[in-house]
Amino acid sequence: MFLLFLNLDLLRIHHLSSVDPMCRQRGDPENPLLSKDGDFILGGMFSFHSSWEDRMDNYTHKPMPLQCTSLNFRDFQFAQAMRFAIEEIDNSTDLLPGISLGYKIYDTCGSVARSVGVTLALANGNEIVSVPLKAPCTRPAHVQAIIGETSSSPTIAVATVIGPFVLPVISHFATCACLSDKTKYPSFLRTIPSDYYQSRALGHLVKHFGWTWVGAIRTNNDYGNNGMATFTETAQQLGICLEYSVSFFRTDPYVKIQKIIEIIKASTSKVIVAFLSHADLDVLLHEFSYHNLSGYQWVGTESWIFDSQTAKMDIHHILDGAIGLSIPKAHVTGLREFILDFWETLFSCKFKELKSSAEILRECTGREDMTGVQNSYTDMSLMPIFNNVYKGVYAVAHALHNILSCNKTCNKNVQLDPFTVLQHIRKIHITTKEGDEVYFNENGDPAAKYEIINWQPRGNGIVEFVTAGLYDTSLTPEKQLNLQNESLIWARNTKQVPVSVCSEKCPPGTRKVLQKGRPVCCYDCIRCAEGQISNVTDSVTCERCLPEFWSNERRDACVKKEAVFLSYEEIMGALLTAASLFGACMTIGVILIFFKYRKTPIVRANNSELSFLLLFSLILCFLCSLTFIGQPSDWSCMLRHVAFGITFVLCISCLLGKTIVVLMAFRATRPGSNVQKWFGQTQQRLCVTAFTLIQVIICIIWLTTSPPFPSKNLIEFKDKIILECALGSAVGFWAVLGYIGLLAILCFIFAFLARKLPDNFNEAKFITFSMLIFCAVWITFIPAYVSSPGKFSVAVEIFAILACSFGLLICIFIPKCYIILLKPEKNTKRNMMGKKAPNSL
Repeated sequence: MFLLFLNLDLLRIHHLSSVDPMCRQRGDPENPLLSKDGDFILGGMFSFHSSWEDRMDNYTHKPMPLQCTSLNFRDFQFAQAMRFAIEEIDNSTDLLPGISLGYKIYDTCGSVARSVGVTLALANGNEIVSVPLKAPCTRPAHVQAIIGETSSSPTIAVATVIGPFVLPVISHFATCACLSDKTKYPSFLRTIPSDYYQSRALGHLVKHFGWTWVGAIRTNNDYGNNGMATFTETAQQLGICLEYSVSFFRTDPYVKIQKIIEIIKASTSKVIVAFLSHADLDVLLHEFSYHNLSGYQWVGTESWIFDSQTAKMDIHHILDGAIGLSIPKAHVTGLREFILDFWETLFSCKFKELKSSAEILRECTGREDMTGVQNSYTDMSLMPIFNNVYKGVYAVAHALHNILSCNKTCNKNVQLDPFTVLQHIRKIHITTKEGDEVYFNENGDPAAKYEIINWQPRGNGIVEFVTAGLYDTSLTPEKQLNLQNESLIWARNTKQVPVSVCSEKCPPGTRKVLQKGRPVCCYDCIRCAEGQISNVTDSVTCERCLPEFWSNERRDACVKKEAVFLSYEEIMGALLTAASLFGACMTIGVILIFFKYRKTPIVRANNSELSFLLLFSLILCFLCSLTFIGQPSDWSCMLRHVAFGITFVLCISCLLGKTIVVLMAFRATRPGSNVQKWFGQTQQRLCVTAFTLIQVIICIIWLTTSPPFPSKNLIEFKDKIILECALGSAVGFWAVLGYIGLLAILCFIFAFLARKLPDNFNEAKFITFSMLIFCAVWITFIPAYVSSPGKFSVAVEIFAILACSFGLLICIFIPKCYIILLKPEKNTKRNMMGKKAPNSL
């Protein structure tokens, strides 16, 4: 903190004496590494060194200046790009004619504190300035704009310090999304897209390949922490989980690296998203190689994904197949030659060559051709970043051109101030000689467009950076990511896309159930319950089928439920049909017998007309059971219950008439009785008709108010539809049954009363037995009908109809047929009256 206050104290001014007043900076002056005078000066800040020697200050004496270490030639190249742009502008007759631009370029060593000091030096200058007594110690800014810094953390410090003075700061490589906040950094602009877009693009790239379980390593500074925070937020929105997220800075102790290696080895994810600066990755890469952490799929940022020096360091192929985002390729005509010429001039006697951070000194003749040398300072792979520096310088130059109202000449008398320069830079929209557009949005950012780079190793050990696609934020969301998958090479030099998931995808027919205490990407696949399906992969829920559908065996589709009803084709239906037809045929047979022997006493007894009507009604009873078999329809549902109710009432009415005839017949034998007069055949017919008509009226009321109708029973069976006849009105149904039961009870009572009347063939006995069977069947029918599921309830009803019909047929008519056919000697009037034949002599 003392060092920071010391640098900030540079602005404080004091008088040395009242005689010789002057403004003087406090602290040691910062001297530029490269400089050139001009009418207007641009400042430059680059990290020519990437680190510095650690020291322990006790603040009992003035701290010594930083001792910078680790030469960083890529930032030296950035400085050369700035020099090249200024030289090109100075030689131009179209841009700032008659005006020369100068520069002061400083080495910040990657130190935030040093960056702040350099910022103040650029704003104030280092000269001792004499001023009149009591005059304010202020003057215009020393430079018109600052180009730099390279990294986000130093740039944030620079933009914070210089923001109140609205001196434009244009960075070529500081990508932290936080720098887009104009309330904190009002004078900051950049020629590289914000990490907000890169982080989101990385999330969509990871999602595109189906990697939902990834690890993450980030640089422990503003660049890495802010970029990873945006990536993490995007990943959560896209359903991607981070198994681990660790931070690292190149000055961290070795134990921190060891812990990172242990985390990676213990992980199950096969994809690592590296939001690292190239310097931090270089440190980690050495240790990763030592521990053979190969086989992982790396996803990188623009900081290292197209850095050839990082690729050269990867001698153990840790990063083979890496994929990531880079700034689109660019070309600046003449820049490569400018850089090489500079090196030839600078090292004409002694040539210091750096290879893989190892310094090798060798003698040279001074006449070497630098175009054939391949090393870190002749490598042009960072041309897109050089172009960003180039565009930043041109943005300032065009702003000055507009402020000075340049045409063929410029107005040098215009008083420049930082705010005016900043406003004009924000408004520019130009095209460079290479066709690149330069403009800034309201946040000071350029349009975001990235190339997708894939590391593809070649046979000679060289890694080729292959452009495999494009990510363009100016397009619609579905078109932003454009990839050519067939050209990609993955980890271990394979063409098969790696798989990195916590849990395998849940196939259709299953749903995801989260594992307790683990991220949402870790889940179990549970089969859908019966009646539910999922027809997509990784379904969170199972959808219930519509009521008329049921899930198939795989639970991935709803199929229409099987419609079930009592049909003629199945065994049960066929047997019941056969029994019904047999009963009808048997009844017809009895009718034929009775018709043939209609003159005999046994047929004529008890009103043969009622006997034939009873037999006819029994045929209808047998045949009405057929209406219960087959698929229910509107007419069959109404017919089955009406036919059943009317035919049985007709049948029982005939029995009731017969019973009454028996009772009346014996009553008529009493002296003075005129019962037979009141219950002759006409009255019997009226009785049967009246009883039957009542049932007909009940059925008509039922059919007109709420008739039976076909319905689908979806509740009885889960996977079947029971086609059945709904009663419509339960009152109507039970009224029909109740009326049948009432007649049956009356018939039973009358028959029971007449059972002991004298007659060898008392029909009342057989009617009593038949009514017992009838009542027993229907009493047992009710619980069986209610408890039987589906088509079995129909079968129970048919069985009850047939049982009653056979009971009546067998109990009443079979004994008579037996006598008619097998015992004709008993078919006499004497025998029917119960009189014994005279004894023969």
